[in-house]
Amino acid sequence: MNIKDINITLSGIDENGEEKEYKISDLTGKTTVLYFYPKDNTSGCTQEACDFRENKNRWSEKAQVIGVSPDSIKSHKSFKEKQDINFPLISDTEHKLAEIFSVWGEKSMYGRKYMGIIRSTFLIDEKGDVIKEWRKVKVKGHIDEVLDALDS
Repeated sequence: MNIKDINITLSGIDENGEEKEYKISDLTGKTTVLYFYPKDNTSGCTQEACDFRENKNRWSEKAQVIGVSPDSIKSHKSFKEKQDINFPLISDTEHKLAEIFSVWGEKSMYGRKYMGIIRSTFLIDEKGDVIKEWRKVKVKGHIDEVLDALDS
């Protein structure tokens, strides 16, 4: 898959907390870690975002990190402020990007089935090609997997 072929524009909150439009096909020119997470302000999603935040000095020279969830811009703004998130978060409320990356699917919790984001991360090279993917991510240790991939 090449992100240059994805003709979708989504709203987000940039690293400075300002609302911005993101044309997905324009996220080229620099290696990108695009990670999909289910929901702002939940324990696993907060830990994942904080792991990226705390390791910015290890990835910022090599890549840009962008988080994507179906949460609203308002939710992202609050989450960024509360957790001091230092990278962009994109709002995919209609699951357009999640469906393209096949991360919108059936989940189950306590026997209840529902549709949601399947936590996943994609490493995209500067040309826009997906060069590595992690699906059904477990948060613990995931940051080290991503950083190792960026180092190799």
